Amino acid sequence: MAPPSRGSGRSPAGIRGFPDHRACGADHTGAHTSSGRPHGGTGRNRHEQGTGDRGSLAPAVGRHDDRAHAGDHPPCHPRCGPLQQRGGGRGGHAGAARGDRRRGRGDPAARGAAGGAGHTRQRRLHEQDRRPGPLPRVRTGAPCGGPPIPARYNRSVTDSAVLQQARALPERPGVYLLRDGRGDVLYIGKAKRLRARVRSYFGAGRSLEPRLHALVGQVQTIDHVVTATEAEALHLEASLVKRHQPVFNVRLKDDKHYPYLKVDVQNDWPRVTITRRVERDGARYFGPYASAGSVRSALDVVKKLFPWRSCTKPITGTDPRPCLDYYIKRCIAPCTSYCTREEYDAVIGQTLLFLEGRSDEVLRHAEQEMRAAAEALEFERAARLRDQAQSIRRVVERQRMATTTPLDADVFALAREGNEACVQAFFVRGTQVADTDSFTLDGTAEASDREVLGAFLAQFYESATYVPRSVLLSGEPADAEQLGAMLRERRDGAVDLHVPERGELRALVAAAELNAREALAMQHTRWLADRDKTHAALALLQEELDLTAPPARIECYDISTTQGTNTVASMVVFRDGMPVSSEYRRFRITTVEGQDDFAAMREVLARRFKRIAARRRRELAAVAVAASAEGPASPQASQPPESPSPWDALPDLVIIDGGKGQLGAALDVMRDLGLRDVPVCGLAKREEEIFVQDVDEPIRLPRASEALYLVQRVRDEAHRFAITYHRQLRGKAAQRSVLDAITGIGPKRKRALLRKFGSVRAVREAPVEEIAATVGFTRRLAETVKRSL
Repeated sequence: MAPPSRGSGRSPAGIRGFPDHRACGADHTGAHTSSGRPHGGTGRNRHEQGTGDRGSLAPAVGRHDDRAHAGDHPPCHPRCGPLQQRGGGRGGHAGAARGDRRRGRGDPAARGAAGGAGHTRQRRLHEQDRRPGPLPRVRTGAPCGGPPIPARYNRSVTDSAVLQQARALPERPGVYLLRDGRGDVLYIGKAKRLRARVRSYFGAGRSLEPRLHALVGQVQTIDHVVTATEAEALHLEASLVKRHQPVFNVRLKDDKHYPYLKVDVQNDWPRVTITRRVERDGARYFGPYASAGSVRSALDVVKKLFPWRSCTKPITGTDPRPCLDYYIKRCIAPCTSYCTREEYDAVIGQTLLFLEGRSDEVLRHAEQEMRAAAEALEFERAARLRDQAQSIRRVVERQRMATTTPLDADVFALAREGNEACVQAFFVRGTQVADTDSFTLDGTAEASDREVLGAFLAQFYESATYVPRSVLLSGEPADAEQLGAMLRERRDGAVDLHVPERGELRALVAAAELNAREALAMQHTRWLADRDKTHAALALLQEELDLTAPPARIECYDISTTQGTNTVASMVVFRDGMPVSSEYRRFRITTVEGQDDFAAMREVLARRFKRIAARRRRELAAVAVAASAEGPASPQASQPPESPSPWDALPDLVIIDGGKGQLGAALDVMRDLGLRDVPVCGLAKREEEIFVQDVDEPIRLPRASEALYLVQRVRDEAHRFAITYHRQLRGKAAQRSVLDAITGIGPKRKRALLRKFGSVRAVREAPVEEIAATVGFTRRLAETVKRSL
């Protein structure tokens, strides 16, 4: 087969290879601070000083600090130690205010209780300071012994010291790091002109998206690194994002050092091992792999096919006997001089070709050597080569054909759902998909598809050991020009970065898109199966929505329509965080004319809960009669209990897909039915805000919280169920509008026509004689069909 190497991709068993990697890490001794002094090792990682990938970068490293302290106190620095925490902070006051809005409803006693509850929320609110959100960063103490900064510190970005820092940046390409008061990196970006880009965040009258509003409210320090070109800035940005994992950046999920296969060809007797660090040591590296499991699988395949040594002992050739690997044909025993140096080097050479994706060459070589050994009457060696050729052929046959012409390409497709994003990668070497991988991304909630794909590609190729001739994409990435320049520099040659629109290349991208959606679905399934996460999500929902207990049963409702036609609704049920599909229900809206989502929601909820309301009225009537000393016995009380039904189950939480309007319609129904005690909330899709009764401001769950992920999954499942039913009805309506309108054509004759001709179009193009020959048709009816169509 032809897995890749530093000249390729990977084998079907997970072998991706690439040629020699020039790891970053050049020593930039020419770097200076913004004041002109030598940089001198402040503890900053050299990756922050430049890419170092080719030794061409001598960046200027600048740091601007917010001198918010009195006197001559030195600037804050993240290495000065942790902030001194105070007990107060925003927890008591903000929590009390929030509790007053939700619980108080104007009741002084309730407001007092809410104030106490606010103190219990202090620790969680303080922990949320590190997460992106609409509130500015809270600092309850001062670093380095400076004066305390008030809680709920609201800085005016137009006159702040941060704006002065932005004005001091150079008008040159580079990377900027926005830090909070603790020195934590909030966001890393690149710019063609640093000053103009960073000032755009803090200028007066700027219209910023919600994500950037949350960002600028927390920034107190700006760092920057000057680079020679935008392409170098892109490379450095990707490296720093992977190192710092800022909360406001799109980033590879759980990004660590990805594993590689390493062939230490600089040694006399090379071995193949797994490593997570690429170094300039003369070895050949193949990867990165998405997981340790995939790289171990690749190593196992290579070890079965090629008998190189796996031991670590010095090779002298004088050992009395070989190890077990020799007897199971996993090593040719250089330790006992059972092979020569040239024979061992040939094994390593074939291993490298295989990892490079050139499996056809390996197979041809093995077959040639087998025939030569047979002609030389070396039958034992010929048999060993025959077995090796058969094993290689089996591995190659497990790969599917990718293209009819040889190709050296990486294929990437993006799939998104809610706050989740997944990129599927195909590594094509020759005419085969040598390997596939999927990568999960974080921080994508408010980023566009272009931004997500661009950020992924920059981070992926920043650590990849090989850049192919072509990169095929499902969509146009952000900063495509700078990304192309970065790839050309890393490859040291031309790279074709494009989105195919037709032909077999488009089919290849479409296959990657399908796999990306499947990988995302599997990820959702694994998350739901994690009971600890779902329990944590339900507990946080209870706290945020002020429920009496974690919502064991959640019901979600959604409306689907096309300009008021075929309007339907869905009801999905989650029990203990898991979907219960047997209790899903779908509704056809029958009382609403035209497009009126509010009225449709009222109809659905009335149909759902009227049975529960009626049962409650019966129970209350029975209690009232029993409490009356002279009243007659209740007929309901003497009846046997009704059999349990899913419709009788009262939900612990009702989620409406929509904002204040949809929530208001739902609350009207629950009030009319006497079910005021059922908690109802609305989930607005755009900002993922939760609206609840009698609270003006929406609730924003932390972006990284399990609770937000759960409610999104519930809402998305309701949407999927509703739109699937709506499409079914729309498709049936389209078929009825053509054939069912013809006089004399009923369901049986329609089925006969479609069974024979396959489609309405084929019926339209068929001659009258052929239509008349259909079972159940006469010549006269066939002519009627022909005229009607």
